Formats: sequence, structure tokens, C-alpha cells
Amino acid sequence: MLTVDSLGPRHSSSECGRFFIGQAIDAYAALQYLSQLPFVDPDRIAVLGNSMGGSSALFAVERGAIEKMFDRKFRAAIAYYPWCRSHSAMMSTPTLILIGDADDWNPAAACREMVAQPHDDEARVDLYVYPGAHHGFNFRELQPGIRVLGHWLEYNEPAASDAWKKVRTAENLVNPTMDMPGAH
Repeated sequence: MLTVDSLGPRHSSSECGRFFIGQAIDAYAALQYLSQLPFVDPDRIAVLGNSMGGSSALFAVERGAIEKMFDRKFRAAIAYYPWCRSHSAMMSTPTLILIGDADDWNPAAACREMVAQPHDDEARVDLYVYPGAHHGFNFRELQPGIRVLGHWLEYNEPAASDAWKKVRTAENLVNPTMDMPGAH
């Protein structure tokens, strides 16, 4: 796993609420770097992000957007509670979206609408909506929950555990012979 800091080198503490192409470009730079390492299979690299990073993961693999600028492609994309408005469901690679139905920062309804858009079946988009889960549901540090910029963030162990299981078995995203349930 490689974690990319898109904000620090740009001397920015936050880009929340703004269109930020830098993270998606950084993801492709990381893909290029990892692809050159002898112990990494360059055909099995996925992009994963949380919140703004999840939105950037979607943008990185949205067909016809930034992905067309790069020869090497991600094998899969995993987006935890992304901002789904303004994204299409036409992805260049299998995509997994994990979001809470109580998320008041990035509403699950927008992800449901995105996934319901007409799209081909070439790259599937699986959406999992966790009942009672808020923004940041996969971070233990958010116990008890806290309010940030007017939004509630809170750890949810059942949602976090199930989501991590889905991430760990993301091979289902890239191997069509393995069953993974569709949208819930």
C-alpha cells in the first residue's frame, strides 16, 4: 500500500468543497511509480480514497475524464464516502463505493443516483450503503463521534468491518468469475 499526500507538497491544508484534479493526477503518478517496482504486479494496482480522496478515485477512473491522459490504468477503484454528484457511472475499471446512509457530508442518495445512471456493463460499479453509518465510519479515532464543519463524523464498527472485508476481497472487482453481490 502506498499513501499519497496531495495536499502537503502543495502547502494546502484542505481542498474540501473544490474541484481538485491534483489528487487524481497524483494517483496516476503513484501508479507509474508502483508499476516500476520489481515486487509489484503492475496489472493489479487499485486506487482507494476516503471522502475527497474517494471522489478523486472516482474521477481518476471515470471514463473519458483524466484516465484518457494516461496509458497505464488502474485495475480497480475503491471510494469510501465520496462526493458522487457530478460523476457519471461510466467507469474505466470496476469500482466499489462504500458509504453510510447517515452521511450528511456526502449523501448516499447522490451515489445511488449516480449508479442508477445508464452505463455499459464493461466496468461495473458496486455500491454498498451502510445503515446508520456516518461520514468517516471506518476510522476508529472517531469514537465518540465529532462535529467538523457542521457535519457529523463517527466510527461504526459493523460498517467498517464489512467495508474492510469488501476491500480485502476486492479481487472480486477484477475477476468476473467470482461472485460479488450488486448494489445494496
